[in-house]
Amino acid sequence: MGSDPPVRADLEQVFRAAYPRVVAVAARVLGSRDEAEDVAQEVFLAFGRSTVPAGEATGWLSVAAAHTALNHLRSGRRRTAREENATGETVAPDIADAVVTRDERRRVREALARLPRRQAVALVLRHSGLSYAEVAAALDLSPGSVGTIVRRAESALRKELNRHAPSD
Repeated sequence: MGSDPPVRADLEQVFRAAYPRVVAVAARVLGSRDEAEDVAQEVFLAFGRSTVPAGEATGWLSVAAAHTALNHLRSGRRRTAREENATGETVAPDIADAVVTRDERRRVREALARLPRRQAVALVLRHSGLSYAEVAAALDLSPGSVGTIVRRAESALRKELNRHAPSD
């Protein structure tokens, strides 16, 4: 008995403060609130067993959310959830537009999954609303290098999208 490490005393407080951001970061990658909430649960379970200082919790959780969501994206774990969601979607006034938009988002997610991990995480964090300073702190970078990494990631993402563009 008792082989599990004790759960952190600050878990509930950190959870309340950081949950919305963790879900937002994961949702940015996955495009699904349900899947993002699953990722958040995974991330907070890991945090609960960790010794991350409370002051670094938000950055650690944001990075963990991005990594975990990218792992889900790269693995086949999303396929069944995606297929289940496909039947329950609301029909847009122009279904062709909805299909094109969904296809574009899928292509962007697939391209994101092929980027170098550090670039992908920096891009996700920045586009999830974190400031340059917050991204720098979360990834242990100098604030000045965040812009460069994000620009390189955006450029690499465009190249990936062009390389894998559907041929008409």
